[in-house]
Amino acid sequence: MVKITPVRKQYLQIKAQHPDAIVFFRLGDFYETFDEDAETAARELDLVLTSRPMAKGVRVPMAGVPHHAVEGYIARLIEKGYRVAIAEQVGQVTGRGLVAREVTRVVTPGTVVEPALLDEKRPNYLVAVVVEGDSSAPFTSATLGPGRAGLAYTDITTGEFATAQLDAGEVKQELARLQPRECLISVSGVQDPETLNLRPETLPLDIHVTPLPAHRFELGVAQQALLDHFDVATLDGFGCAGKPLAIRAAGVIIHYLRETQKGALAQIVEFSTYSTACFMMLDAATRRNLELTETIRERKTRGSLLGVLDLTLTPMGGRLLRSRLAQPVLDRMELEARLDQVQAFYDDAIARGQVRKSLKGASDLERLTNRVLAGIARPRDLIGIRNTLETVPELTEALGQLVMRNSLFASSLDPCGDVSALVTSAVVDDPPANISAGGVIRSGFSAELDSIATAARDAKAWVANLEKEERKRTGIKNLKVGYNKVFGYYIEVTKANLDAVPDEYIRKQTLVNAERFITPELKEYEALILSAEERQVEVETRLFREICQQVGALAESLLKTARALARLDVAAALAEVAVRCRYVRPELSDDDVLEIVAGRHPVVEQALPDEPFTPNDLHLNTDERILVITGPNMAGKSVYLRQNALIVLMAQMGSFVPAERARIGIVDRIFTRIGALDEVSSGQSTFMVEMVETANILNHATVRSLLVLDEIGRGTSTYDGLSIAWAVVEYLHNHPERRARVLFATHYHELTELTGHLPMVRNYNLEVVEEGGHVVFLHKVVSGGADRSYGIHVAQLAGVPRPVVHRAEELLAQLESGEFRPGTPALKPSQPVLFADEHPVVEELRELDVSTMTPLEAINKLYELQRRVEGADARKFPRGLRR
Repeated sequence: MVKITPVRKQYLQIKAQHPDAIVFFRLGDFYETFDEDAETAARELDLVLTSRPMAKGVRVPMAGVPHHAVEGYIARLIEKGYRVAIAEQVGQVTGRGLVAREVTRVVTPGTVVEPALLDEKRPNYLVAVVVEGDSSAPFTSATLGPGRAGLAYTDITTGEFATAQLDAGEVKQELARLQPRECLISVSGVQDPETLNLRPETLPLDIHVTPLPAHRFELGVAQQALLDHFDVATLDGFGCAGKPLAIRAAGVIIHYLRETQKGALAQIVEFSTYSTACFMMLDAATRRNLELTETIRERKTRGSLLGVLDLTLTPMGGRLLRSRLAQPVLDRMELEARLDQVQAFYDDAIARGQVRKSLKGASDLERLTNRVLAGIARPRDLIGIRNTLETVPELTEALGQLVMRNSLFASSLDPCGDVSALVTSAVVDDPPANISAGGVIRSGFSAELDSIATAARDAKAWVANLEKEERKRTGIKNLKVGYNKVFGYYIEVTKANLDAVPDEYIRKQTLVNAERFITPELKEYEALILSAEERQVEVETRLFREICQQVGALAESLLKTARALARLDVAAALAEVAVRCRYVRPELSDDDVLEIVAGRHPVVEQALPDEPFTPNDLHLNTDERILVITGPNMAGKSVYLRQNALIVLMAQMGSFVPAERARIGIVDRIFTRIGALDEVSSGQSTFMVEMVETANILNHATVRSLLVLDEIGRGTSTYDGLSIAWAVVEYLHNHPERRARVLFATHYHELTELTGHLPMVRNYNLEVVEEGGHVVFLHKVVSGGADRSYGIHVAQLAGVPRPVVHRAEELLAQLESGEFRPGTPALKPSQPVLFADEHPVVEELRELDVSTMTPLEAINKLYELQRRVEGADARKFPRGLRR
């Protein structure tokens, strides 16, 4: 049996406890990886792969990173889907024996807490999902059908923790809303993470799937985990009584954090149960098509609705705005309260400017407070908390003249004076990044620390004065006092002056031109200085932890202030957007109405700064439920559809809207069917995806819904597509429970005839003007149906070769006149157009029986026809058409 080193044995024990993670093993100033972990780290992080002897005659692969730069390396591994177990030195480093080490936390995509690894304006959600039914059934999109499911989520950087019991079909919608970084599921319910059908092309998120043992999802285990964590006898007070699936999902998260994040549970002090029925439902396709938080093509915030609205100045304000955008509400009273807040800042430019100026100095109070609760705060985190609290009096003063100030924000803006005073008295204004560097605690805060610092300072002063005193006493003018880490303090004398060295000097080191000495008194002061420095760091560390405990005891007030700052930031930001972009306050109604006057697309109008955006109206009510919108390509149908959906959504998140006037009856769901997307990997063609999305809309729409449908039926043959589109409109019109408000854009002009059969259908089109053979798109929606699509004109603008465009125009003319005959020579794609007008030679060519002619006869005949074309008819046919 090969004898291994103690360090190797310690590492193998830790690795056995975390086989599915890359272990970062602390060795001095480096975190090292070994074996397969080292090979993975070297490959993924571009590290040098070395080796180290860990047993007799055996070298193991090894790759390491400096401890001060570890966060960046961990971030790269997390982005690639790896888990990282951090094994820290937890014992005292004495220089003798093996230092104790243990895994202090396991970093996964959903449990990241380091600021450098987080997007400050985006939550970092960890989600758990459990589906009702046979636990052995694969957790696929088919599983997410009829039945019930439990979903819970948390952000350990803010302490947010909530759960819900919902229809299984709503799970993907909630995942699309939350955009979690990590999803916990039962290992018995998944064979491959791909079977979740949660790929980026089907949902606007990148999700890391973590399968867990099925017993973790058992009700008894999950319920006990929650009871133990919150130290309660029942869960009834959290609103999840009678919701076993919600309890199971929430309990899994607590159990998972207990294993991976030993300090993360301290900040989870609140727990709520919510219902999706309180919010506007938006499926993944709708979020993608409307580009709410990121663009479809580049998946960037710039160019999305969030990119237009987000003028927030604090991280917590940015996260709140994103949350409201992702989850519009149905409660009109709550919406009116949000709009009142925006209105107050909209009307008072001075207060708005002062508040926004003060908010620029605020740090992420929410996450900083939770770092304190988790025991991972650093000195600069406390300074960030203090500086943020110091902005509260400024904000309160700025809000002094604001209408409705007391009912909006002031009551929740607690300056937490005790915290500010404590941090100010205890921590220096510009502390080092880490407590281990020393110099964090302010002088005068601790008598014990001050006495240690005074002793060290006096000792250093004695050493600093030693050189001057010894030169004077010994007469050696070039005597020097120095220090290095190997020998400590020393007295250096050149060899030319060795005769003058006092007897009490003790030789320590010989150099080429000098000798180094020590004295017993110098060593005493050296020991005093070094021990004082170690003692100072030890006392400062203890004091810092005590300060953090005192700050953590006031976390409830701090978090209350953080959330008030977030609301304040969002209201001021939305008011700023409204002023800059000329938005108006929408009138919300419980009536079944949707009236928008001079509405504009909030994103498109920002992308066209050099030309005015053409506004359009929308009127839907109990008598006009369905608008069939026809018109040319590129005329603006899709923009019109999207802008109305976005205006409704903005109103129900509590924002002003881009219009001259808007009266909006509360919408419970927005559905969109826009664009073409296939899912080849799942066996679904473009048309299949279209029909699946259409089926989902038809099965879930209500009379309070808004449907935005573009080109239903275009993915199949003309007659099939027209039949489907016609039937869809009829169904939405006639079904009493599906009679939603519908914007139905189409190129099937035959659908305009529906107004003669269905009383609640109206025709509208995008106006076009033809001048001198050119088409001008006016982008104006007018009453009536269109009879042309101008697709060939768009093809020309796109750069399609002119012969193709001209040929298409000929075929279109024949199709529209009814003269089209499939297979006739004039319409064979391979037959070129030789003449502008029919030539007499053409008839003779058609009558020739080439199969009976000899080669010589054929050549002679060809020569004769060519001569006739170039001679007798030269005047009739231009030279360019005689070939």
